[in-house]
Amino acid sequence: MSPDTTSRRIVSTPNAPNAIGPYSQAVVAAGFVHCSGQIAFDPTTGEIVTGDVAVQADRVLKNLSAVLEAAGSSLARVVKCTVYLRDMGDFQTVNEVYGRYFTGDEAPARACVEVARLPRDVEVEIDCVALV
Repeated sequence: MSPDTTSRRIVSTPNAPNAIGPYSQAVVAAGFVHCSGQIAFDPTTGEIVTGDVAVQADRVLKNLSAVLEAAGSSLARVVKCTVYLRDMGDFQTVNEVYGRYFTGDEAPARACVEVARLPRDVEVEIDCVALV
């Protein structure tokens, strides 16, 4: 059965931070879930997690996982991620955390870029696209 290419479904879950602007946590369309960028918000407290870039990256990936699950997908079905770093010097540290969530030959495609600033002055943001 081919995916419906004309409809879209908004994804929202309390297990990930609420959007902090006029956007959705994710949108499902044409057999894919397009996740908005996640930052290191703790969905329970609504606050940015304290700690270094590794702690933030771990929270970001947990948030992405929660959004994907709410969409009927998972990290195992991710096809593409974009990682935004405030400092490319953190690449190796974030890569180590990322590697705990995406391993081996099954890892998704990825881009990683350094940016001047991220929302709430966090160190890392990650978005992704996954199969539903």
